[in-house]
Amino acid sequence: MTLDVKIHPLLANGNQRVVLDGRLDTHTYGALDDRLSLVLAGQVQYLTLDLEKLAYISSAGVRSVFRARKLLEARGGRVLVANAQPHVQKVFDIVKAVPLSEIFRSVEEADAYLDRIQKKLLAKDEDD
Repeated sequence: MTLDVKIHPLLANGNQRVVLDGRLDTHTYGALDDRLSLVLAGQVQYLTLDLEKLAYISSAGVRSVFRARKLLEARGGRVLVANAQPHVQKVFDIVKAVPLSEIFRSVEEADAYLDRIQKKLLAKDEDD
């Protein structure tokens, strides 16, 4: 099985949604890393990985997610994971690669989280 990576347009709030479909393993992680490198070179602040159609993730796939997370955190951004299937969620739970506070049941829940963060930042800027 292969991995299909669909990159949605960057939103004005800096959120970039990437949908993964297939298997993220030793045979496919390099292609994901290449695609994410292009995304992360841009103005993305929040990377939402939609894993609803991800059938499998190996340690190589987890490293890809961790690498993206490390790159974004270095500039104050975040990687969010949405729609992880139970078996994929279990892998993240085991390796603790993505904090539980950054894993969401749906893209809508992740978007609501991002909206709350941005509203807090805007309110703080207005107070200063």
